[in-house]
Amino acid sequence: MKKLLSGLFIGLALLNFACSKDKELSNDVEAKSQVQIRIRNASLLPFEDIEVNTSGGINKFGTVGDNQISDYKTFDFAYRYSFVKLNINGEPYIIQPIDYTGEQKLESGKYTYEIRLDPESNQIFMSLAND
Repeated sequence: MKKLLSGLFIGLALLNFACSKDKELSNDVEAKSQVQIRIRNASLLPFEDIEVNTSGGINKFGTVGDNQISDYKTFDFAYRYSFVKLNINGEPYIIQPIDYTGEQKLESGKYTYEIRLDPESNQIFMSLAND
């Protein structure tokens, strides 16, 4: 009887270990399929209330000072450009993509959306850097 209970206990322990390993592998796969994005403010004024919507999620970046870089935020997926809303000196600025037709999703990895204010046109522009 002791051998049976001992064997049952060992079997349950091994099953629990195998299930936890499967969960870890699943989490690793999910983490590897995600896109990390940060914002680089390439302007001489701070950006406030930054919000990025990649269609794969919405993240808020808060304030990024002039010529500063934010922390990375995780998105399920993203494109080389995205919807961006921010304020400069209390004035709202928006980058509004029309659609993503023909665009390829970014591969998993880390990227930087560099955003700059053109003072002549008073518009913001975005470019992508692969980190």
